[in-house]
Formats: sequence, C-alpha cells, structure tokens
Amino acid sequence: MHHAPNLQVLSAFAFRPLLIAVATAFSIPAIAADANVAIDLPTVPVTGNPLGVASDELVVPIAVISGRELSLKRESTLGDTLNGIPGVSATQFGPNASRPVIRGLDGERVRIMQNGTSILDASSLSFDHAVGVDPLIIEQIDVVRGPAALLYGGSAVGGVVNAIDHRIPKEQLEGATGRAEMRFGGPSNTRNGAAVIDVGNGIIAIHADAYTRRTDDLDIPGYAVSRRKSEQDGTPRENRGKLVNSSAEGDGGALGAALTFDNGYIGTSFSTMNNNYGVVAEENVRIDMKSNRWDVASEFTDLGGMFNRVKLRAAHTDYEHRELENGSVGTTFKNRGLESSIELGHRPLGALSGVIGYQFNNTNFEALGEEAFVPSVNTQNQAAYIYEELAIAKHKITFGGRLGHTTVDSKDNANFGTGQSNSFNPNSVVLGGLYNIDSNWSVTGNLSHNERAPSYFELYANGAHMATGQFEVGNTDFKKERSKGVDAQLRWKDAKNSFSIGTYYTRFSNFIGLFGTGNEIDVNGEFLPEAKFMTVPAVFKGVEGEAKFNIANNLNLNLLGDYVHAKDLRNDKYLPRIAPLRLGAGLHYQRNSLGARLDVLKAFAQTHTAENELKTDGYTNVSALVSYKLPTKLNLELFAKANNLLNQEIRDHASFLKDISMQGQRSILFGLRGDF
Repeated sequence: MHHAPNLQVLSAFAFRPLLIAVATAFSIPAIAADANVAIDLPTVPVTGNPLGVASDELVVPIAVISGRELSLKRESTLGDTLNGIPGVSATQFGPNASRPVIRGLDGERVRIMQNGTSILDASSLSFDHAVGVDPLIIEQIDVVRGPAALLYGGSAVGGVVNAIDHRIPKEQLEGATGRAEMRFGGPSNTRNGAAVIDVGNGIIAIHADAYTRRTDDLDIPGYAVSRRKSEQDGTPRENRGKLVNSSAEGDGGALGAALTFDNGYIGTSFSTMNNNYGVVAEENVRIDMKSNRWDVASEFTDLGGMFNRVKLRAAHTDYEHRELENGSVGTTFKNRGLESSIELGHRPLGALSGVIGYQFNNTNFEALGEEAFVPSVNTQNQAAYIYEELAIAKHKITFGGRLGHTTVDSKDNANFGTGQSNSFNPNSVVLGGLYNIDSNWSVTGNLSHNERAPSYFELYANGAHMATGQFEVGNTDFKKERSKGVDAQLRWKDAKNSFSIGTYYTRFSNFIGLFGTGNEIDVNGEFLPEAKFMTVPAVFKGVEGEAKFNIANNLNLNLLGDYVHAKDLRNDKYLPRIAPLRLGAGLHYQRNSLGARLDVLKAFAQTHTAENELKTDGYTNVSALVSYKLPTKLNLELFAKANNLLNQEIRDHASFLKDISMQGQRSILFGLRGDF
C-alpha cells in the first residue's frame, strides 16, 4: 500500500515514541503553573440542537459522555464503549469491530460522525469492518436517539453518534492543557497509551495527539461456539478459553491548528489511523486498515445583520483496508470522499430562533479482489435543512425539515455487469415540543416522518459475503425507505437527583432488510445460503429509562433499563439481532481522592427470534472499578477495572457472531490517567 512520504515522517515522529509524548505532556503543568495561567478545556455544544442549548433543554433523547466518565468507560471499539447506554447495544463482531445499534437499528440507519461530519469507512457494509475512529482520542461522545436527529443526515432514522475531539481548537487558549493515559491487562492483555496536548498564545492554538494500541487473543470463559449452534449444525466446540484470531494492533494521531478570536475561530487538522486486527469469523484472515483525514472548520458568532452566526465544516477522507488471507492480499476496500456543510443561524425573530443549512458529500467506494460482493460505486448526497425553536413562556416548540437529493451510481464491472444509476429525493420532517410542568418535571415529544435513500450495497450487492457466510443479493428497483415515528419522555430533576423514562414507536412502510430465501448458491464448490435485501412493513417500539439518586453524601445509585420490540409485519415475525430486555443498577462512591463503583447489568434471554436465528441465553455482568488520585502536584489518577466478575458466558443477541464469539472472561485492567 502506498504511503505518502509526509505520513511516514509523521508516523515515525508521533506514534512510536508515545511514552516520550506522555512524559512531555506531564512536564508542561509546571511551566503553566509558574506562569500563573488559568487553563480550561472548552465546553462543546451538545449534538442534537444547532442552537447550543444544554442537554436537559433538548427535545430529543440524548446521552452525553465526556471527561473523566468517558475516560473510565472507554473500550477498544466505539460500539463497546457505548453499549449499555439506555437504547444502545452493539454489533460486536469480536473485540475489534463493533458499531453502535440504537433502538434495534444499525448500519446505515445510525449515522456515525466525527466533529459533526461523517466518518468515512466501510463499517456499515460489513460487521467485520471496524469504525474509522479510535475511542482513545475522543473527548466527548453524544448519542442522539430517534429520527429527530435528521438534521445530521437523512439516513439517521435510528439516531446519531457524534465523536468529538479537540483536533481543531475552537476556543482562545493561553498556556497549555492536555491529558494522557495508559492501560494494561484485561481479558485481551491490553497495552494502550494515548497523549493529547493543546497549546496557545491567545491567538493561535495548536493541537497534537498520538495513541498506540496492542491486544492479544481474547480470553473467554468457555468455548467460542455456543452449545445451541453445535447442536443445530454440528459445528465442533474447539479452542476452549481463547477466541482465536482476535488480536489487534494499531496507532494513530493528529496535528491541528486554529486562529482564535473573541467571537470565533478558523482552523484545520490532519489525522491518520492504522489498525491491523483479526477477523474472528475466519481464522486465517486479518484486516489491515489505514485512514487519513483532513478537516477544516470555522465558526463565528455575534455577527451583524439577519444571520448572526455562521458555521462551516469540511472533511476529506482517504480510507483503505486490505483483507489478508494467510498473509496474502485477498480483497481491498477503498472509500474516498468529501463531506462539507455550511450553517447559518438567524437572529431571534421575537421568540423564534433557528438555523438553515446545506450539506454535501461525494464518495467513491471500490471493492477489488476475489471476495468483492459489491461493485465500485459513486454516491452523492446534498440536502438543505432548517431547524426552528419557538419559545412559549417556559416551554418550547421545535420544527425541523430536510430536503435531499441522492444519486448512487455503480461502475461497469466484469462480475457485476453494466453500471447502473439510481437517484432519490429523500425528505424528512419532525415536530417536537418541551413542556415544563414545574421546576422539576418536564415532558418532551417528537413526531417525525423520515425518508432514507437505499445504500449502495442494498442496491448492488451480488456475491459471497464470507464474513456473514451468505450470498447477498441487492435490488436496484428499491424506492425510498419511509417511516413515521413518535417518541416521548418524562423527565424529573432535583439538585443531584434525576430521572427520565421514554417510549417510542416507529413504523416503516418499506423497511429494507436482509432476509434468507432458503436457497443455496454454489460458490466455487461451497454452498452458501442466499440472503436478499427485501422491503417489508415493520414496526420498532420500545421503552428506555435511567435515573440517578444521591442516597448519601458521597454515594449515588444509578438505574437504567431498555427494551426493544421489532417485528416484520408481512408475516408477523420478529426481526433479527434485536437486543433483549436489559436492566441495570450501580453504586458509585467518590470521596476526596478515592472512588469506587459496582455495576450490575442483567440482560434477559432473547426468545423472540427471527427465522433461522438461534435464541440467546441471558446473563448478568457484574463489574467494578476503584480509582485513586495520587497526592502529587500533577492531576494523576490510578484505576483498576474488573469486568464479568461472575465469569459468565456473555453473548449479546445483537451480535452477528453471537454463536461463535463471546465477551471476555473475568479480568482486571489497570490504568493511569491524568490531565492538566
């Protein structure tokens, strides 16, 4: 694979001597302290509302993880980091590839972004493809649940996950600020490290970060193959205690800079990531992934005239991964593209405030090699959107609309025939409201109509997909996928105590899903079950809730729960890979330098299964964490995380590999983190 010379220099300079970077980062607090400079990280507006209101003022259901909480919750993948948030599960294709699943919806229906623009990779095409961002460098993650997230992409009927970093500084900074952390242990013998630093003189701010990650094959409490699968098709139960071919190694980093002003900034950054990991579904296959990304961003506020705020974002990504079979390149996937958006906020018109915006992206996807089951495709999306809030006393009404145009054009290919062209005009609208009953209680609700253009693989797939063990067939006659939804939340907040419970109902008139046909296709002498993308009427409904109660001076009780019920209305059958009922509780203690947590997550058995889908046993995952802030001038904290203390066989029903893979055995991970 070709590496540009400047990337080689960056890799050699930034990634290998990570420990030097960590040491350097922690030597700077003394310099800043001597200069008596007050330093603080900028607060990032919450995704889900372009007006920048606080999360408890949002009409849409949202979860925000940042700071120390995110640092202690980080896992090896984005999906596993978010798994367990009410309404969120994960695809979990082994420990190295996992996308978030929101309210039972995954793939293209969950839009994954980095700083407000799409992460361009191949993770929605196949569950064994990792997401193109590493949790080690993320500063904040926002999870917006439900189709009210339509401002961030017409396909986001499930929701939006926005991974936020400070690679382009957005605030004036004088002095230096940063963080670093190292981790060792866990069920995969993790050796991770990351360092982040920002420096500035009040006008120019510069950012740098670097990370490295190494893991061995995952230790598991039993056989990788489930008893049910072995009894069903005779698959032998081998390799007890070890998930073969699940090791990984990777590194990455970024450099960014910005000019900062009293009312805005303009900046750019370059980031790169490398990831080499085993595909647990195929013992001799590894994926060697590389992604380079340029970002440009600017925002200015307090402007005169009708429009008093402008925000510009653009990102160009060059993504490539090679699937190595016994060390030889089998199939290569490439995805290159540009996404940009401009957003204008108008000055208040009485009690009305809002924004208008325009988004555009152009991506070129290529699959080259023996196992390429989709042709090369160019996809273009453009959309105009509007979002408005009308304040009525202490209440508000919100409105959002999106008009889009999408073209999906395949290229001529010897295996797929003459190229084809498809175009769609997906339009979406949402109406919401927030009613404050009193100073503690409030109710929110959203009504939405959402349209999604079919993805390139839903249209053009035609070949053996070895990661899922199926011969997948698309349909070029698909129309727009349409759905209507309603969700509502009841919220309560009083000082350190809070509570929310919500429910939702989404009905698809033509849900695009991958369904087995019962036929078998001969692929070089091996017969694979045929699966076709088809449209069916479908309903997704559920409930989710969480609560936090301060039960003593330094002790909090956290509660959570969620449930999804999803059916194919064509034949009144359940849809596949839907997470079961989950209930959780945790005690979190913090006093001075000492912190401790004990969390229990109970996932019930999933017996509501689709055709040819095996049931999944329930489990109880008990985890614990102890942290201690060291009595030093530096803000250093030691922590130890224990997971799966009952050493149970944890198989998540939302995972495509649940019957040949599981989560790790009882383990302890040790870490050191710090910030200044």
